[in-house]
Amino acid sequence: MFRGSMVAMVTPMHEDGAVDWDALGRLVEFHVNQGSDAIVAVGTTGESATLDYDEHCQVMRRVVEFAAGRLPVIGGTGANSTWEAIKLTRCAMEGGCDAALLVTPYYNKPTQEGLYLHFKAVADAVPIPQILYNVPGRTACDILPETVERLAEIPNIVAIKEAQGTVQRPREIIERCGDRLDVYSGDDGNAREIILAGGKGVISVSANVAPALMHAMCMAALDGKREEAEAIDARLAALHKALFVESNPIPVKWAVAQLGLVGTAIRLPMTPLSEHHHETVRQAMILAGVLE
Repeated sequence: MFRGSMVAMVTPMHEDGAVDWDALGRLVEFHVNQGSDAIVAVGTTGESATLDYDEHCQVMRRVVEFAAGRLPVIGGTGANSTWEAIKLTRCAMEGGCDAALLVTPYYNKPTQEGLYLHFKAVADAVPIPQILYNVPGRTACDILPETVERLAEIPNIVAIKEAQGTVQRPREIIERCGDRLDVYSGDDGNAREIILAGGKGVISVSANVAPALMHAMCMAALDGKREEAEAIDARLAALHKALFVESNPIPVKWAVAQLGLVGTAIRLPMTPLSEHHHETVRQAMILAGVLE
């Protein structure tokens, strides 16, 4: 349904922790102008864990308003309570989002049957297109390929963001599900390989900082231009790594601030990027050509 570089966009904040709506508008314009293929609002990188329900819904709605139909908006609506996930997903639909991104329920460690029934319940309750999101390194919950294959039979479950950490996992899902389910990388470092293997794109942290390059890399890979995709990705390799020197979104929020688009404020328990990492991230941005 979507393809290319879908930016997992940061949520800008004032020093007191309030959402910076002016900066949010600037970010959306930046991504429209720089070629991002879609915006994911209030995902992990958007600090979904520390925004309350009303803020969550308002950010999704405002991103839709700022985008004004110029690129798709995907709302992050996952929760470890099925009821809460339904409520957030309904909010995304009513706010005009084109799809919802639902992370696996974290902390409570459901069974594979529980995962199937959780995602089915959300899909049955809210008709918006839905993207599964698997990131066991954060959630302590891994949705297995056979469960994904079952969920692919549900019409409005259209894709999965796979961030299990290997290339083999998304390849297996592609083999199992074929055209019934789009597969997106959830790791910038392996996005090129996954797209060349049949994936449709990446939900990207690096695209916050280098959206034009991420778009170009994805388009080259989608067109089967392996050498071109590899050359672009080589410019981005240091950035992919540097944006995880501390937990996401700490480094990327600092990096976007260096572009003059947002401030450096971040909500506890996250803290601003440690000073000894500043030069590492700055040099990666220089190598990518986004900072002088």
